[in-house]
Amino acid sequence: MSRTPAPASTGSADVDASATPTTDAPLSHGLKQRHLSMIALGGVIGAGLFVGSGSAIAAAGPSIVVAYAISGLLVMLIMRMLGEMSAANPASGSFSVHAERAVGPWAGFTAGWAFWFLLCVAVGLEAIGAAKIVTGWLPGVPEWSMVALFMLVFCVTNLAAVKNFGEFEFWFAALKIGAISLFLVIGLLAILGLLPGTDSPGLSNLTGQGGFLPNGTDGLIVGLLASVFAYGGLETVTIAAAESERPVEGVAKAVRTAMWRIAVFYIGSMAVIVTLIPWNSDSLAKGSYVATLEHLGLPAAGEIMNVVVLIALLSAMNANIYGASRMACSLVARGQGPKVLGKISGGVPRVAVLTSSVFGFVCVLLSYWRPDDLFMWLLNMIGAIILVVWFFIAVSQLILRRRTEKEAPEKLVVRMWAFPYLTWAALAGIAVVFVLMARDAGTREQLYYTGGLVVVLAALGYAHQRLTADKATAPAAAQPAAAGAPAPVEEAPAAEKPVAEEKSATAGKPVSTEKAATTGKSASEEKPAAAAAKGDD
Repeated sequence: MSRTPAPASTGSADVDASATPTTDAPLSHGLKQRHLSMIALGGVIGAGLFVGSGSAIAAAGPSIVVAYAISGLLVMLIMRMLGEMSAANPASGSFSVHAERAVGPWAGFTAGWAFWFLLCVAVGLEAIGAAKIVTGWLPGVPEWSMVALFMLVFCVTNLAAVKNFGEFEFWFAALKIGAISLFLVIGLLAILGLLPGTDSPGLSNLTGQGGFLPNGTDGLIVGLLASVFAYGGLETVTIAAAESERPVEGVAKAVRTAMWRIAVFYIGSMAVIVTLIPWNSDSLAKGSYVATLEHLGLPAAGEIMNVVVLIALLSAMNANIYGASRMACSLVARGQGPKVLGKISGGVPRVAVLTSSVFGFVCVLLSYWRPDDLFMWLLNMIGAIILVVWFFIAVSQLILRRRTEKEAPEKLVVRMWAFPYLTWAALAGIAVVFVLMARDAGTREQLYYTGGLVVVLAALGYAHQRLTADKATAPAAAQPAAAGAPAPVEEAPAAEKPVAEEKSATAGKPVSTEKAATTGKSASEEKPAAAAAKGDD
């Protein structure tokens, strides 16, 4: 896997591919289409939906449905843009690779390492949440032991072949989908008055207790911010697509199927909850889904939902370790990280898996040792990273769409709707969320910490880009002055020079370096897959 240089048109420095580190072997292709489909479905039902929705409802009241609808629309646009780029150029680095191709190496560096940091900290948070649930069932068991057990299990799972990760996520996703679907069916029956032992609440909970907007637009804004971050995790499917049997077709199908499920699972759930239970009910503190089922008088509803939440947390841990390791591997393959992280054995970047897991475990230890300073510092830094990632996705799509239309339009098997208008609308939406975070006292600090992290990463990325460019040009400049060096060969005419350079730079190398590393296919082999996927649009 060799480095993919930034296009000259972006203004970034060109780098000799031979000067960049390569991995020991390409990633495997152990994920089947059923794995990818369920990863896409399971990613839509994240832990944030079960864990954080109660506080959002308490802030926004029934208008939380509007908040989830607005943020869901933004996420649909982001996923469509990401799907367009990933279907055209499947890569384990996903949006980091796209940002590098569109803007320059520093952008890929910034987006990639920021996302890696986010996933590693999230692994620690999810391990803590899962351990709290289990120790609630087993009071005598120390919480740290369960955290260690979960970290060990999923580290080992990800060290093995990628198909093991796929199987875990397949069954985790199946359980989550089954649980949320059953919840929606029960809720709909209760709303219609068809559930035995319950009466239809009508619109009383939507219009009573202060009305649809009980806390005004301020409450709606708080709910909107909470809902935006509940959607995090959907990006993993485009990372996993690079290790599937048919990357182009797989990512195209996965992105398309994720669209309507966002509306059904998220917006539908919120509508059911605020219709069945008063938004200001104290029981929402234990979780909105648990509170709703207990309100309906269903036996053991609380414990059943705790099992579902545990599954969602473990699924997120598994997916985040996977996503972090693949992102790190991709960055190293493009010369943007320590070489040791890029070592691949048996088709798996095992050093990257271990490093990502260890970093997550360190975050857990900090939650015990330094809960009030270092741990909170980490939490604040990841607060708005997902918005930064979405920003890079939108900017990259805006640039790469025009370039792809000119150079290889047949690769556009997934197309962004109403381009470029909806792309600009998504960028405006992201900007609005940034402004709302800056205005809200509860999220302002997170925005500042995240901004500081992004500035540092961007500076490091730009410095690395300049240093790599200098190293690439230094030998060529120093060669004529070397003692005993042969006389320089006469340069080719200007019209022929780019062709000669291109042949020299690409001789013996795959046409698309990132794609070759992750899919193992040449450009000619990708065309039939792209044509097949196009028929599904």
